[in-house]
Parts: sequence; C-alpha cells; structure tokens
Amino acid sequence: MGNAEHNGPVTIVDNAIYKDGQRILAPTSLQETFEQCKRLGGMAWVGLYRPDEAELQEVAHELNLHELAVEDALVGGQRAKLERYDDDRFFVLIPARYLDETETVEFGELNVFVGNDFVVTVRHSEVPDLSRVRRQLEEQRPELLSAGTSAVVHGILDSVVDDYFPVAEGLENDIAEIEDEIFAGDGNVTRRIYELSREVVGFQRAIRSLPHMLETMIEHLEGDPGKVEVLRKLRDVHDHTVQLDDRVTSMRTMLEHALELDSTLTSKKLAEVSVAQNEQVKRISSWAAIIFAPQLVGSIYGMNFDLMPELHWVWGYPFALALMLAVALTLFILFRKNDWL
Repeated sequence: MGNAEHNGPVTIVDNAIYKDGQRILAPTSLQETFEQCKRLGGMAWVGLYRPDEAELQEVAHELNLHELAVEDALVGGQRAKLERYDDDRFFVLIPARYLDETETVEFGELNVFVGNDFVVTVRHSEVPDLSRVRRQLEEQRPELLSAGTSAVVHGILDSVVDDYFPVAEGLENDIAEIEDEIFAGDGNVTRRIYELSREVVGFQRAIRSLPHMLETMIEHLEGDPGKVEVLRKLRDVHDHTVQLDDRVTSMRTMLEHALELDSTLTSKKLAEVSVAQNEQVKRISSWAAIIFAPQLVGSIYGMNFDLMPELHWVWGYPFALALMLAVALTLFILFRKNDWL
C-alpha cells in the first residue's frame, strides 16, 4: 500500500480493518486505514458509494491502482468482467433488481478492486446491499472472513447472484403473461415482447461472464489449504450462475417463439380481414353491376332517337322493362352461382 497525503473527504459508506476474521479497527479516514492496515498486518475493506473522479483518484493513488481499471470505474457502462493487473484484480459486476410496480428490471454497476490486503468496492447503484454482506460475514461467518480478500469477494458475488433469482422469476412471470396476451389479441403485446427482450438481453449481459470469472477464481485458489471453505462457496455460486445462464437462454428462446407466434396470429388475422373485405367488395361490385345494367338500357332508350323502332312500337316500353329485368336477373344468377352474392 502507498502512504501518500490524503486531500479531502471521500464518499465512504464503511471503512474497516480486519484480522483473523474480526473487525479490529474502524478508521475515520482512508489515510489512517492504509497506515494502520500496513502496521497491523490486516485486511482493509473500504466501501465507496458514487465517488467523483477526484475522490476515486485519491484512493487509486493510495493503493497504486492501475489507471485502466480506474478509468473503467469512472466511465461506467462496462460489461461484467475480471481483469488482472499484476497482483491486483478488478471486477465489474452488473447487479440487478426486479421492480414489481413497473414490471421492469433495474440494472446497476459495481466495481471491485482487490489486492493482497485490501478490497475497495465502488457502488454506482442501490443494489447490491453490501452492508448486509459485511454484517453477515462479520456476525455469522468470521471463520470464512479470516480467509481474507477472497472471502469478501465471494460474499459480494454471492449477494449479486442471489439478487438475480427474483429478477429471473419476475421475467419468467412476465413472459408467461405475454403468452396469454397474444391469444387474447392484445394490440400492445408486440411492443411488450420487444421491451422484455431488451431486459432479457441486458440480464444475459450481466450473467454471461460470471461462470468464467468464477472458474478463474476457483483455479487460482485451488491448492491453498486456507481457502478450502471459500472454494466450496465459490463452486456453489458458480453452479447458480450456470443455472441462471440456462434460464436466461430459455427466456430468449421463449420470447423468440412468442414473437413468431404473435407475427403468425397477426398475419392470420390480417388475412381473415382481407378475405372478409374481398367478400364485401364482391357483393358491392355484384349489386353495382346488377343496378348498372338496367340503368344502361334505360339510358339508351332515354335518348329518344327516331331511328330506334321500339319508340314507335306499342310493346316497346314493356320490352325495355323486360330487357332490364332479364339482364339484372341473369347477372344475379351468375353472381349467385359464383358465390359473389
């Protein structure tokens, strides 16, 4: 650890030094934390909440954090990943929670800097509740906390992954509702499918890298007799991430099928409407033709040309009426026979 001068306050949620699984000191400043940690030979666990650039740079200077890791933590919007910089590790996690009120998923970002004797968490969202993780380790699992930074990392990962399960259940319930809405003919279902698809893709983005990250951690800790229990815990978390990844893959498949089904039903509905419209057009056209034929005959005889012998024929008027009726009846029979009427 470095021992540089410290200028100004940092947004510290909690700050403590641990030794043999016990909190032995709660310093009031980061400078004191780093000095006492080096003197006592313990582990520092510092929790920061939405620090600005100057605050995070102070911590980076004290701990000699790699500039690329600090840049990622400042810029945000990173994918879940694990990077190694010499003896230090840098985690980016994407915590999530399901909001019942709006039936949406809220994603955050958590950056974790891990060294041989320190853990610094930089939280940009309300989740996860790291104070709960700290209390559980301090009060319920001090023997696990005695394993050092790997135990803290496990506690953080376990909390993030546990928070994923309510999210998965909420999304699965929403997808089940989508199926009912499709068959009910809800006009907004297509938009809802796309909204859910975006949330599922975001959820998959948060989870996808976790199995590999945990495999890397497990491989690094194997063979260390002091980390046996941590290894068991990490393997359990790994199993959960694989299970969640499978569930998310199934969600994407179900949404793709739902979109195809909605498209098929919409096309079928449009085809049925088109057929019904064609039937109406045929009926209208048939009656128009039937009405037009007598009008045509009547309009010709209405010209009153002397060259038309029927005008001077005593049966001319009845003949014209009969002709109109015959033409109309013939057209009616033809249209009826062809199912136009």
